[in-house]
Amino acid sequence: MTSNFSEEPLLADRPEHPEEACGVFGVFAPGEDVARLTYFGLHALQHRGQESAGLAVGDGETVTVTKNLGLVSRVFKESDLDSLTGDVAIGHTRYSTTGSSSSWENSQPHLSTIGRQAIALAHNGNLVNTHELREELKGRGIRFRSTTDSEVMTTLVGAFTVESSHIREGIRKTMELIRGAYAVVLMTEDALYAFRDPHGVRPLVLGELPDSRGWVLSSETCGLDIVGATFVRDISAGEAIKVSSAGVESIQAVPPQKPSLCMFEFVYFARPDSEMYDCSLYEARRHMGAALAVEAPVEADLVIGVPDSGIPAAVGFAGASTVPYGEGLAKNRYVGRTFISPSQMLRQQGIRLKLNPLKHAIRGKRLVVVDDSIVRGNTTKKLVALLRDAGATEVHMRITSPPVAWPCFYGIDTDTREQLIAATHTLEEIREHIGADSLAYLSLDAMVEATGVSKDAFCLACFDGSYPIDIPEGVREGKMALERCV
Repeated sequence: MTSNFSEEPLLADRPEHPEEACGVFGVFAPGEDVARLTYFGLHALQHRGQESAGLAVGDGETVTVTKNLGLVSRVFKESDLDSLTGDVAIGHTRYSTTGSSSSWENSQPHLSTIGRQAIALAHNGNLVNTHELREELKGRGIRFRSTTDSEVMTTLVGAFTVESSHIREGIRKTMELIRGAYAVVLMTEDALYAFRDPHGVRPLVLGELPDSRGWVLSSETCGLDIVGATFVRDISAGEAIKVSSAGVESIQAVPPQKPSLCMFEFVYFARPDSEMYDCSLYEARRHMGAALAVEAPVEADLVIGVPDSGIPAAVGFAGASTVPYGEGLAKNRYVGRTFISPSQMLRQQGIRLKLNPLKHAIRGKRLVVVDDSIVRGNTTKKLVALLRDAGATEVHMRITSPPVAWPCFYGIDTDTREQLIAATHTLEEIREHIGADSLAYLSLDAMVEATGVSKDAFCLACFDGSYPIDIPEGVREGKMALERCV
C-alpha cells in the first residue's frame, strides 16, 4: 500500500523542511546591559525557533524570568529590557519537539530553586529517556508544571545539587543520568553554566566580548557576531563549564563519545553566516550545490534557489555548470510562524504566503530549482506547481542532501517514518508526486565532503538510519512504523 500524501491535509500544513528544536544564548558580563545583549542574541537565533522566547537575568540576589509565546520582537518590550538589570543572563527561542507548543509553561527558560537559590535553564535538543526519568521523579513526589524534558533536567540538577552542595556536581550527576541530545545554558543569581551531551549532537559555542568585558554562549557563531563577541571555541562534547567573576572553569563531566554533530546544521538549520567545525556554512552549501551539478547535470536556462538555504547551493550549482544563476522566488520574510491563522482561501494558496515567483524572470524558462531537502513532499509539490503557473516550461528539482528516510529522536521534528516520503516511495514516485520533470538528490558522501570534515564527525541518522545514541524500544516504536517499505 502506497501512502497518498496529496490526500493528507494535516501533513500538507506541516513545514517541508525538518524543524529545529531551539536556540540558546547566555551572557556573563558585569557592568554590561546583559538583558539587551541577550535580546539581540536571540534575534540572531530566531531561525531556530519561533513559537516562544524568553530570557532570565540575575542581579546577584535574584533571578527574574520574562517569557511568552511568539517571536522575540513580540515577547519583549523596551520597558522589559530596561527593568532587567544584572550581570548574568540566559535566553531561549523555542520550536517544540516535545511538549505542547501552545503552552506558556513549556516556554523557556525554566525557573526553579535549590533551597533558597534560584536557577534558570534553557535547553536545545531532546532527551530519549525523559519518560522513565519523569516517572521516577513523580514517584518521589515531584510535581511538574510543564511537559518538557527541559523541566526534568532542571529538576535533576536541583536534586543532585542539594545532595552535593555544588551546582557543577549536580550538573555532572545529571549528565550521567540523561540520554539524548542537549546543549544547555543554566544560570544562578551570579554565575553562568553550560553543558553539552557527550556526542555533541547540538551545537554550542563560547565567545568573549571586546576588552575582556565578559563571556557569551550561543547555539551558533552568528549569535556572537551580533553582540560583537569573538569566537573562542566550541563547548566540547560531555563538557560542563562555569563562568563567573573567577573566569571560565571547565570539567569533563562525562566521557566524550563518537562526535555526532547533526548534519542538518550544515544542510539547513544554521544561518549561512555561522561557522561550525571551522567551516563556513555558506561555503559548505555552495560546495554542495557544485557537487550536485556534477552528479546530476541537466540542460536548462536558469538555476534558482529556494530561499534561504537553497541560495548558496544554487550559486554553487550554476558555477559548476553552464546554466546561469538567477533569482526566481521572492520570500516574505515577515510571515514566520504567525499566531493569526490564515483563512481557508489563504490556506489553499499555501506556499504563496511565504514565496512568490518572479514571473518576468522565469516565464518561458527551463528551471533548475535547488533546495536543501524534501521531507513530506507537499510543499515541494506546491512549489513546482507555482513555478509552472508562473510560466516555467520545465522544472528540475535538485536537492542538496540525500533522501530523508528515518525519523529523528534528538530534537528535530520529522514525525514518524511513514510520514517521510522517501521512506515509502521510490525516487520516480517522489518525482511524479511533486510533478517535476526530473529529480535528483546529492549523495551522502558528496554532501559530507562539501563540509571538509570527516563523515565520522556527524550524526547522519535521518539519511542512513544509524543512530549514535541508543533509542529506548518504547520510544522507537511510535516513529518507526511503515505502511510499505521500498
